[in-house]
Amino acid sequence: MRYLLLIATALASFVIKAQNEFDKYGPFGSQVYTDLKLALDIETGVYKMDLSYKKLDPKYFAKIGKLKSLQALKLSGNEIKEYPKDFCELTNLLYFASYNNEFTSFPPDLKKLYNLNYLEFFGAKIDSIPSEIAYLSRLKTLKISSTNDTLHLPTTMRYLKTLTDLTIENCVLDSFPKEVFRLTGLKYLNLTNVNMFYLTRHFERFQNLEVLVLDANHLSEIPRDIYKAPNLRLLSVKANNLEKLPDTICLMENLALLDIRGNHFSKDEIDILKALLPGCEIRYDPVKEEKPTQN
Repeated sequence: MRYLLLIATALASFVIKAQNEFDKYGPFGSQVYTDLKLALDIETGVYKMDLSYKKLDPKYFAKIGKLKSLQALKLSGNEIKEYPKDFCELTNLLYFASYNNEFTSFPPDLKKLYNLNYLEFFGAKIDSIPSEIAYLSRLKTLKISSTNDTLHLPTTMRYLKTLTDLTIENCVLDSFPKEVFRLTGLKYLNLTNVNMFYLTRHFERFQNLEVLVLDANHLSEIPRDIYKAPNLRLLSVKANNLEKLPDTICLMENLALLDIRGNHFSKDEIDILKALLPGCEIRYDPVKEEKPTQN
């Protein structure tokens, strides 16, 4: 029962967060259309559309590119796998998110979707981010979750100079994500459950990073240079293979929250962390005191 409650809470949090992001885009007070046929009938002035859990008629979905004003589009559970040919005609699109649709690729002709600020896929079948993603010169947020496949990152990701929020979780990265660690503008980085065994030592590139989440990987060591990310406020390394953290962590003056639950820290190591980070909240598993052996 407790496990089911945790799952339900996580899903509810995910839905709320996704809705909050959707609400940010489009003119203030603009109507959210939930009927594609009606939106196509109106055509002009359709800025926001949420087609969650709608069975989309292919005849109408093929015409979605006519909605030239559309700025925010959310799809969820629509049982679709392909984009209409004219999807790239949505040149004013700022926000696009798809949940539980089995798309196997990013939208075609990304060059025409240069206005995108927010792009998210959850539960898709995507196995690679295309090199053309470099054309999204205004992209601020990119989220890819639960692809149930390996995921390849292109070298061109380094050109996403405006990207501040990157989440890749519940995917198996086909190699160490070195391109991610070249995104110097990042403020939020979440690499949860991506089959990662080690980290870069070039934390000096992360001068803007505030949140770093590395949960559910295979990390047995955190580089000493992590302190070179001076603005880091939250560090989460839950469910890894860590037994200690480098003593240079004492130099992270802005760190407010450290989560080390699900690792192998001894009571002595936790006490050391408390001494090194007196002003930081440290979340850890309760450590059982060893009972003295009786002769």
